[in-house]
Amino acid sequence: MIGRRSRRVLVLGGARSGKSSYAEGLLARERSVEYVACGLVPGEDDPEWAERVALHRVRRPSSWTTTETVDLVEVLGTPGPPVLVDCLTTWLARVMDDCEVWTGEPGSDARLSAAIDDVVVAWSRTRRRVIAVSNEVGSGIVPGTPSGRRFRDELGVLNARVAAASERVWLVTAGLPQRLR
Repeated sequence: MIGRRSRRVLVLGGARSGKSSYAEGLLARERSVEYVACGLVPGEDDPEWAERVALHRVRRPSSWTTTETVDLVEVLGTPGPPVLVDCLTTWLARVMDDCEVWTGEPGSDARLSAAIDDVVVAWSRTRRRVIAVSNEVGSGIVPGTPSGRRFRDELGVLNARVAAASERVWLVTAGLPQRLR
């Protein structure tokens, strides 16, 4: 359970590390939780993604509500029950698409920077108890493409900024949580 002083908690980990399960466990005693799913809704053309989403849904208590959005500023600025954001990695991927970073549209970098700034400020100011899950990408292999390296770098900076504004930060490796802060 999150202590009173730990209103903002970041849970980091690699793919399939157990980070989402651990984050859910931190809120297991809460009857009401707003689960914010930032990933795309699975389509029929991606059964593997649909299976991942289904596994996440099955684990959550039926009393939790699910909000599918990338508008984290709105969620964090609205009073309500504790929030579980799963995850910042998929949020960033969608926001980079929305900002047209990959097409090189004029102003895309500025739009991305503003979106990240807005989320970090909302995270810092929220009155809600909030846990965010994100992939730790700093220990992995160097992506072989410029776009992969750009995404890794942007996520690393986002994670560092959210961690700096969090009372607790956890790293989950092989299902084992380690408190970083």
